[in-house]
Amino acid sequence: MPELPEVETVKRGLAPAMEGAVIVKASVNRPDLRWPFPPAMAQRLTGARVNALRRRSKYILADLDTDETLLIHLGMSGRMTVSGDPLGRFVHEHPQAEKHDHVVLDMDNGARITFNDPRRFGAMDLLDTAAADSHKLLSVLGPEPLGNDFHEDHLIAAFKRRNTPVKSALLDQGIIAGLGNIYVCEALFRAGISPRRKAGQIAAHRVAALVPIIRQVLQDAIRAGGSSLKDFRQASGELGYFQHSFDAYGREGEPCRREGCAGSIARITQSGRSTFYCVKCQR
Repeated sequence: MPELPEVETVKRGLAPAMEGAVIVKASVNRPDLRWPFPPAMAQRLTGARVNALRRRSKYILADLDTDETLLIHLGMSGRMTVSGDPLGRFVHEHPQAEKHDHVVLDMDNGARITFNDPRRFGAMDLLDTAAADSHKLLSVLGPEPLGNDFHEDHLIAAFKRRNTPVKSALLDQGIIAGLGNIYVCEALFRAGISPRRKAGQIAAHRVAALVPIIRQVLQDAIRAGGSSLKDFRQASGELGYFQHSFDAYGREGEPCRREGCAGSIARITQSGRSTFYCVKCQR
């Protein structure tokens, strides 16, 4: 499933084609994805201007001039791609429609935004913009890891007396919004912390050190366009390439990359998910 860097990358790729543009035609080609689309979604989107695109955790939010916000979740295999040339410099034909193009937005600048999702675990909804933050999917989220509300005191307090493994704590969206399996593995590797350690038993100074490490991992991944393992594509259709920089994730049996460490990367299962770490240098 796309994590924060992938969703941020898609949002940034969509922005030039969508922000300030009007949806001249919205085509909704099925009644549902992960859950039913809201009533009359095509009609409510058609004619609306996109005031701004933003991201909250793993959701893309398009604020419209109709006082509604389009919430988008990519799910496991969802892609949002741009075709056409919104800057009007070249003539590009739109590609032929594909079987799993479930929602298509034609913009007044000539761009076409296509939501393609073969496995249909993605989702879209329309929210009241003024009350969007109180929506059931958004109200339970913790602070954004790249925002000012995510800081040392917050993480130390969240971990205090917590008896779950630190990896599980970092995946808790109520503690930090947007982190997923890949980037938690990478952050814990850089921090030298074993994913088996109980969150409440990690010294405060080591917890505090995780904050800038998490931010750096996410920023590195965003600069690389995210990680493309199976289905993820940027809005341009290109692959991300942060997967070539993984220190831990997916490297089972390979040598540890930490200087001076003679260990290797192991894989264990935690809460039904694969965890990758160095058994020698992550303590």
